[in-house]
Amino acid sequence: MLKQLCRLHTDLSEEDILKLEAVEKSIFMFANIVKGDIFIDCLTRDTDIAIVVSEAKPTNCGSLYKNSVVGQIALRENEPGALRTLEIGMETTELKALTQENIVVKQNTVPIKNNEGKIIGVLIMEKDITEDESQSRNVEILSQTTEQLSETLMNIKDSDYENLVAYNLMNDAILVINETGICMYANYKAEELYKSMGYKDKIVGMSFDNLVLNKISFNKIVEDKKAIVIEADIGKLSLQIKYAVTKKETNIYGIIMLIKDLTEIKEKDKELILKAVAIREIHHRVKNNLQTIASILRLQSRRIDNIQAKKAFDESISRILSISATHEVLSQKGIDDVDIKTILSKIKDNATRNSIQLNKKVSIKLSGDSLNVNSDRATSIAIVANELIENSLKHAFTEENEGIIEIIIKKGITYSNISISDNGKGFETKLMNNESLGLKIVRSIVKDKLSGDINIESNNNGTKSVFNFNN
Repeated sequence: MLKQLCRLHTDLSEEDILKLEAVEKSIFMFANIVKGDIFIDCLTRDTDIAIVVSEAKPTNCGSLYKNSVVGQIALRENEPGALRTLEIGMETTELKALTQENIVVKQNTVPIKNNEGKIIGVLIMEKDITEDESQSRNVEILSQTTEQLSETLMNIKDSDYENLVAYNLMNDAILVINETGICMYANYKAEELYKSMGYKDKIVGMSFDNLVLNKISFNKIVEDKKAIVIEADIGKLSLQIKYAVTKKETNIYGIIMLIKDLTEIKEKDKELILKAVAIREIHHRVKNNLQTIASILRLQSRRIDNIQAKKAFDESISRILSISATHEVLSQKGIDDVDIKTILSKIKDNATRNSIQLNKKVSIKLSGDSLNVNSDRATSIAIVANELIENSLKHAFTEENEGIIEIIIKKGITYSNISISDNGKGFETKLMNNESLGLKIVRSIVKDKLSGDINIESNNNGTKSVFNFNN
């Protein structure tokens, strides 16, 4: 099919067509390695139109195509990367394109050249546009087995290495070392990598001793007969290197070196660590400042004789400490998300201490699901929960000096809720029209900050407050 299409739609010579057929032999196995669709396109006599002359669909995962597209055209407006590569010979990485079946994909492209260096076709690898970015920066070749790769590379003839254009689609460097320790093949990424390390000569034909990037010998790898994975820092580069022995039955054929450039990943990891440290420090300072404010208010409260004013101070101190508890947990995590159960545990401990100060023996229990929320939401939940717990401590046990307050967290798919109940004396809910400032704060936060609602029920057996919020 490739030969007929090239003769019909292109001006390629018979020698060029033979070259394309040689490349075509490797793309079927390669489609399974990269788990993506592979195509060979050629420029037609119309410079804005290419034609698909060959395709390879993966058999170990689903193809993005329902039908074959061999013989169909590729327009510049739909596949700019492919047409660009055909014209100027520059490779393309992760460029969006529209397929013949109107599916948006990511394309990697590399040129196919004849013996004179003329561009005669383009090799295209297509992956799903919705694929997770961390998984899709081409092929995570070091995380896959090398069985298929080894089997193909060890059985090809020396003259066929130049037809392995498909391996130039990889972001990972590939070097094939024969049984005498000489490099017989290096893909484009390998050539570029070694150039970046200062190598002036072509690496094909070099000995393993000149190419190895850590203290290990060729004979050691061959003798161990197993894959070795190491990491090496070369200048500013951070590399992960895998040495895999190519063998068939008991015969050793040589070594495949697979090198992945981790420099960008390592730099991002460093940035994340620095950001995490900065976030922890910010939350730590906020926590300290809030606790300082609470201490100042506590000192001021001791100088006041008015009972109502002292009560207002104590309530404000309690609210500030509930916010401080959130920042204390966040200062330990270094991330913006926090388990609300951890926050409520600290609020529970503070409330227990308050209970002792009020000469009451109130047991506070916390149970339910773990639930991660961001810092802003965590602060709002902490204020609401603290207010409801303090209400129970102050009003539910005025006739008795002991009781139980129970906090339960229930995680839902869309909405989650937290219930706070006590076994105190209860109150008439119809009198809630004249509710306290604390309850007004609670209702405002639940509605405006948490996009939820609150329900309070009370009788002679106690009071139960349940508020929910959007996940």
